[in-house]
Amino acid sequence: MMNKRFKIGIIGLGYVGLPLSCLFATKYPVVGFDINEERISELNNGKDSTLEVEENLLQRVLLKENPFHLRNSEKNFESETATVAIEQGLYCSSNIDDIKDANIYIVTVPTPVDRYNRPDLTPLYKASATVGKVLKKGDIVVYESTVYPGVTEEECVPVLEKASGLKFNEDFFAGYSPERINPGDKEHTVEKILKVTSGSTPEIGVLIDHLYKSVITAGTHLAPTIKIAEASKVIENSQRDINIAFVNELAKIFNLLNIDTHAVLDAAGTKWNFLPFKPGLVGGHCIGVDPFYLAQKAQDMGYYSELILTARRLNDSMGEFVASQVVKTMIKKGINISKAKVLNLGITFKENCPDVRNTKAVDVIKGLEDYNIEVTTYDPWANPEEVIHEYGVKSESDIGQVRMASTIEKYDAIVLTVAHNEFLELDLYEFLKEGGVIYDVKGILKEVDNRL
Repeated sequence: MMNKRFKIGIIGLGYVGLPLSCLFATKYPVVGFDINEERISELNNGKDSTLEVEENLLQRVLLKENPFHLRNSEKNFESETATVAIEQGLYCSSNIDDIKDANIYIVTVPTPVDRYNRPDLTPLYKASATVGKVLKKGDIVVYESTVYPGVTEEECVPVLEKASGLKFNEDFFAGYSPERINPGDKEHTVEKILKVTSGSTPEIGVLIDHLYKSVITAGTHLAPTIKIAEASKVIENSQRDINIAFVNELAKIFNLLNIDTHAVLDAAGTKWNFLPFKPGLVGGHCIGVDPFYLAQKAQDMGYYSELILTARRLNDSMGEFVASQVVKTMIKKGINISKAKVLNLGITFKENCPDVRNTKAVDVIKGLEDYNIEVTTYDPWANPEEVIHEYGVKSESDIGQVRMASTIEKYDAIVLTVAHNEFLELDLYEFLKEGGVIYDVKGILKEVDNRL
């Protein structure tokens, strides 16, 4: 396989799959597959609604025909009429036949949790069944989705075997290389983040490592086994979750003591080994989800995880806590809570990013509405249709609409929930009633009545 020409099929073209596809397409022929036909149409028009890939880069690597089939008549190696497949580029498709000639399959589908916070492997099962239909002898399937240790070999491989009729580690092989995409981060892009790799045999591990190393400028780390690579990913975000939970608990304590949490952290941060974590809402598809995967696997093995699940519960409580603090601050200023109007700034899970998956800003909104408060949400990054579909929350993406509404009646309070750059350019007093409240969840505003 090392002497073969890599032909890469990537399953799932979201926040992880698209940047990876574009990177590999600078060196190899790549077909990106996604069941969402609207997404495929968007990408083939050179547009990316996730904003993870610059349009000029996407358009530069896009191909109008399948690179596994397309021929370049200028390259004649065997005879005057012989041709070879083109060397690089990305073709996006929702047709499974377009990936059947790949010899490397990379799966980058989401791994969510269900309503009870139990791991939901349905997308992985379906993706594995899809790959299994086109899997051939000698092919390699690499998973990047975040999972608990053992999922690749114990859950996904049996699906591949059943769908293909092939035998694992004899006819086909597997690997795991955990994604490290940070949505909205234009500095730490996929090629600049060191990549963990692994394979189902030592030789396959070396081959997969070689493949990733050829495009990841930051380098790679070849883990001894797939399970070790899986475990390394799931503890990365569990560690961050626990550290953020600690400062969130500090915020609750210092609030009771009437002490500014951010000022305390600034002072403590002068010590060389103090870790610079900030309190906040912990959402998104990684930190807010991954710890449940590790905790579930531990429970399956007879161990109840105390620290990991305690941190999760504490972080999940912060939306309601913020809502209660906003209300208390409003009461102290003599504002009548029932039917009060609040402008909430931001509904994505993090700043300068359109991703609304598992956003905890919704918890703040729902918490305020529990007090019979009318909440208007403005977020220039979020798609209003996606927000109302996912959460039943109406949001505005046009500041002109918010400004027009505020000319009729200004808001009793403004809550900055997400630190989008656009919010720093606003004159918040333009929207606020005299004597109104400004509450800053992110700790980025200079003049506020209260903050987390």
